[in-house]
Amino acid sequence: MSLTEEIAAAAARLIVDEGMDWGPAKQRAARDLGQPRGALPDNDAVEDAVREHIAIFHADTQPGELRALRELAAQWMARLAEFRPHLTGAVWRGTATRLSNLHLQLYCDDSKAAEIGLLNRGLSFDVAETTGPRNRAVDMLILDVPCPALQERVTLCLTVLDFDDLRGALKPDARGQTERGDLAALQQVLDET
Repeated sequence: MSLTEEIAAAAARLIVDEGMDWGPAKQRAARDLGQPRGALPDNDAVEDAVREHIAIFHADTQPGELRALRELAAQWMARLAEFRPHLTGAVWRGTATRLSNLHLQLYCDDSKAAEIGLLNRGLSFDVAETTGPRNRAVDMLILDVPCPALQERVTLCLTVLDFDDLRGALKPDARGQTERGDLAALQQVLDET
């Protein structure tokens, strides 16, 4: 096993078993293995390692957890339909477990519209900053929501993007997969599984 593969496998364990985000998991895995930062694997290698880790250690529980998170995502996407929500991250890509955050991208004409919409619904949330398209800072609204199917609470992260960012957002990556999907695409995935 190469050094990069070893770091990817260690990062996958942190992502799946501890719920860490990918960037910090790669950095911690490299540090834990005493390796320089320059040896970090790319996201494709980590995704492959995550899928392998799930297949070996979580094959009996992960499919049900993923379905529960996808169904919860569909509920929230329907609830937030006016903001053109798209599911992204591990829940979309199929690598989520009960420890994964639920990531929706909202495409708004006005960046404050989503915040106002949540406040009007009586929902409380925290606001954080994340990196959006073209490496610019964008708001992320973070909610703590119940997931009855898992009998626990889940972190829902709503990244607020400009409506214009939707152009090109559904282009497939090098593996032919999209990084996100709208409610119709998610429903198709749910129907197929």
